[in-house]
Amino acid sequence: MTSRRARASSGTPALDLLTGSGASFRVHEFEHDRGAASFGMEAAEVLGVAPERVFKTLVAQTDRAADKGLVVAAVPVDKQLDLKALARELGCKRAALADPAVAERTTGYLVGGISPLGQKRALRTVVDESALSCETVLVSGGRRGLDVELAPADLLRLTDASAASIAR
Repeated sequence: MTSRRARASSGTPALDLLTGSGASFRVHEFEHDRGAASFGMEAAEVLGVAPERVFKTLVAQTDRAADKGLVVAAVPVDKQLDLKALARELGCKRAALADPAVAERTTGYLVGGISPLGQKRALRTVVDESALSCETVLVSGGRRGLDVELAPADLLRLTDASAASIAR
């Protein structure tokens, strides 16, 4: 499933990581509409993919000292991150969405294009367990209008993520 175009012109750290990983993946590019209300839902609609297979990448702040309390959560675009469930999974008392500027600075990606792959600083990552019921899932490839499709097992392996029920 690896795209030749991805090998030839990777362009983002996420695609660089995928290209060197040996994982099978497919690149999906589309013209991003600056007026779109939801980057993830836009991707699902434009690409004709069920929203439960397209995962948004969110950065959360917890009360843990490790990694300044920052963690990555990936949930389907048609769901919301359950912050209490995320905190429970991490053994924390609470979690909240991180400030967008902190998320951008930490990951190296712009909001709307934050990928769980190839981040500037590797953070603990939790993927909603619903991903495991899909043959493939789509996540941001590192910029708006660029998604990558890969097997959930590869997503978990490449991000050293755990899977848990963190969406509602």
